[in-house]
Amino acid sequence: MLKDIQTSEIPSIAIAAIQEFNENQIPEWYIYFINYSSIHLKGVLISSKGWGEINGEEKETSVLRHFLDQVDAMSYTKVEAIQPEVFGLYNQYWMSAYANENMIDFKFIFEPNTIDEINFEMVGLINQKGIILYAEN
Repeated sequence: MLKDIQTSEIPSIAIAAIQEFNENQIPEWYIYFINYSSIHLKGVLISSKGWGEINGEEKETSVLRHFLDQVDAMSYTKVEAIQPEVFGLYNQYWMSAYANENMIDFKFIFEPNTIDEINFEMVGLINQKGIILYAEN
């Protein structure tokens, strides 16, 4: 069945962890999906999960799924909040969508302790500092 799915790669998409401050100036972290391409993506499904070891104990988070009808070209959307308690885990975001009638599929993984201010860079389109992972060809 999977061999029957035609795939097309769009290297101009990304996932970013962005630190924002709430009304009480308390930092909160959010995951954003960014579509840098000139193609509208439809039927976007993003699943997230975390796993690994913290303080010598194996940990695993629940799998969360998010569905977006469409993510326009050159746009972004906030996907979910992420808690600092899971930054020591592998945090995976698996995205699939339709682009020009072709199904695309990408996996993004934040390695343990990489979601940290020392790794900040400017995240285009959002125009904020954060940690960004680009889709690989």
